[in-house]
Amino acid sequence: MTCLLCGQHLKSNLTFSNLLLLKKEEIAVCVTCSESFERIGEEHCPNCHKEGLSTSCKDCQLWCKEGIDVEHQAIFVYNQAMKDFFSRYKFDGDYILRKVFALILRDFLINYRDYHFLLIPLSPERYATRGFNQVAGLIEATGLSYENLLEKREERASSSKTRSERLATELPFFIKNGATVPKKILLIDDIYTTGVTLNRVKKLLENAGAEEVRTFSLVR
Repeated sequence: MTCLLCGQHLKSNLTFSNLLLLKKEEIAVCVTCSESFERIGEEHCPNCHKEGLSTSCKDCQLWCKEGIDVEHQAIFVYNQAMKDFFSRYKFDGDYILRKVFALILRDFLINYRDYHFLLIPLSPERYATRGFNQVAGLIEATGLSYENLLEKREERASSSKTRSERLATELPFFIKNGATVPKKILLIDDIYTTGVTLNRVKKLLENAGAEEVRTFSLVR
């Protein structure tokens, strides 16, 4: 067995939870690669987990003025190791890398077992180009399930827009016809930057009847 990121040979072991399940867990990455990813520290924005702050960040203050209560959690900082990971996984299409964070994500998401998991979708055009939804890949690797209630129309990639451009753009996401919106939702994306995508979809779901919508991303 080799590390999915660097190819170094590694050994598999048994975790306590897997002993209970009587199954052997596959280790996806070596210690060196694992330690290259930086976890968000204890000091962060209480609303969006932006690192290095003890009070609400400017973005969250802006969202509050717009009537959106940000309740976001994330695990990792977007450092160089994470940039390299997403370059290979998301843009080069190295789909096996969906397994890299499977154990970490599963351990986090089981705390939300009472919530319905919804993912930020790709447009049909982007899905056809990429061949997979990178967020769905991450969640499927955990063995947990999610619901497909949202769809997206094609538009210019949000990563190429400024915050003001994103806010001025008509929301490209919509709820599928006939879909029942759950009362408690954890809305999941891969990366949170200013929160435009997640917080606007959060508002969409709340307007459609959701009573509690929290948001989560692997990276902040």
